[in-house]
Amino acid sequence: MSDALSPDPWQQLRRHTRARIALGRVGSSLPTKEVLDFGLAHAMARDAVHLPLDVAKLAAQIEAQGLPTVQVHSRAADRHSYLLRPDQGRRLSADSADSLQTLPASMAAPVDLLVVVGDGLSSMAVERHVPPLLEQLVQRLPEHWTLGPVVIASQARVAIADEIAVTLKARMVVMLIGERPGLSSPDSLGIYLTYAPTLACSDADRNCISNVRPEGLDYAAAAHKLLWLAREAVRLKVSGVALKDESDMKEVTGSLQIK
Repeated sequence: MSDALSPDPWQQLRRHTRARIALGRVGSSLPTKEVLDFGLAHAMARDAVHLPLDVAKLAAQIEAQGLPTVQVHSRAADRHSYLLRPDQGRRLSADSADSLQTLPASMAAPVDLLVVVGDGLSSMAVERHVPPLLEQLVQRLPEHWTLGPVVIASQARVAIADEIAVTLKARMVVMLIGERPGLSSPDSLGIYLTYAPTLACSDADRNCISNVRPEGLDYAAAAHKLLWLAREAVRLKVSGVALKDESDMKEVTGSLQIK
């Protein structure tokens, strides 16, 4: 049996995607390089799930943009609990719930849009992409909208943003969270927007923007989509399955005052 590499005729398509296509073969097996690359990608995905978020560093980066931050924790005491008990990641710990209730009036006033940052399943995604995404978001924020403090939630699932928004009386909440790592994307960031959040909200009540990273949806495009959806949510007073994303068809122009 020959040890020579047999190239795949689709090889030219690889420059258009990071998906594992057109890998070629050696006999009936994959080339050694591709096997090693797969092992590395798998290790990076596992590391992304378990790597803890450097909350202090992230808070400093966000505050350097002129945005105050608040730090909270879910009911999941550690990563082990977080992975085995998703329900605990959806609610605030008792201490965090109490701390939000006692925020200074300047940080606890009702706001139009509240941003919550959750480590989720990839702290790598949060550390890399949240600061530049927030910069793009703030630049595009309608003039009359009020933005609350950025809440950084540890061991967080998406739904924890609802409880935080209810406590801080936010009209809308956007959750920026690390998505489940893929073998070609260990640092993908997800965005979830909910209008009029309540503890009874389900995934059907949220709009999702996925794969935010330079190799996927870039920061400017993600901010554009998010604010288009937010403006439409205000106009129609809905989000989720009732709000269709047509941001690619219309430009976000002018400003909208929330009444």
